[in-house]
Amino acid sequence: MKLLFILLVACISVQVQSEDLSERKEHIQKMETKVSTLAAKRKLRSEDILRKDRVPINDYLPFIEDESEALVRTKEDVAKRALVLLVIAVKAEGLEQEVVERLIETYELKDALSPDEVKFINDNSPSQHDNTQFVWRYEAAWVLLWSLGYVDNLAYPKAICDVPMAIAFMQKRNKEQFIADARLRPMSSILDEADVIYRYHWAVVDARINGKPSPSELDSSVVLERHYALNWLIGYMGQEWDDISTDT
Repeated sequence: MKLLFILLVACISVQVQSEDLSERKEHIQKMETKVSTLAAKRKLRSEDILRKDRVPINDYLPFIEDESEALVRTKEDVAKRALVLLVIAVKAEGLEQEVVERLIETYELKDALSPDEVKFINDNSPSQHDNTQFVWRYEAAWVLLWSLGYVDNLAYPKAICDVPMAIAFMQKRNKEQFIADARLRPMSSILDEADVIYRYHWAVVDARINGKPSPSELDSSVVLERHYALNWLIGYMGQEWDDISTDT
């Protein structure tokens, strides 16, 4: 199938274990053959959006998860992950180590850090590569802030998010207030965004492998981070944060 041929194009990790690849192929094969009225309507909606944005459409891309399959995360879990991502990003941007450690303690985030995040947080002199990788977590955090009702909408992904606003949501609240003020969006809305970013991402990847610029000014890094965060929100393949795949 055409989808299986391009499975690895948008992988986060360069080296993928064969067992992981096999599971992902199997998952995509199931997606290709599934029958879901809700997922079908969602796919058509997304394709209409892409047409209006003049973004290429791959008719072979299957449905994504529907409401009966997606993982429903708690408001508390999403809020803690958003806070973690903001702390990770500000460290990558150059915030002093002492302040970063104080934030982790103040917001009680130690147990919410992923293994890769623990390594980064504990690194007093991270490489430029790591800083560059982790500073893009602002975009993933922005998606979670949207899912929590702090951000009104996810604009067309051609520019970076409002970083000062993202940080302000955290600065103005302690952990308890941040969670209490959040209003987790319904899964149907989250799946709508997950479906359309999946199709945006295919267009970005297809352009890259064919040596073309991203279509309609799509920012490839913004698209990738949104896809990553949305796949985590819907529990794509049950993967943990460090292992989220963004197959297209």
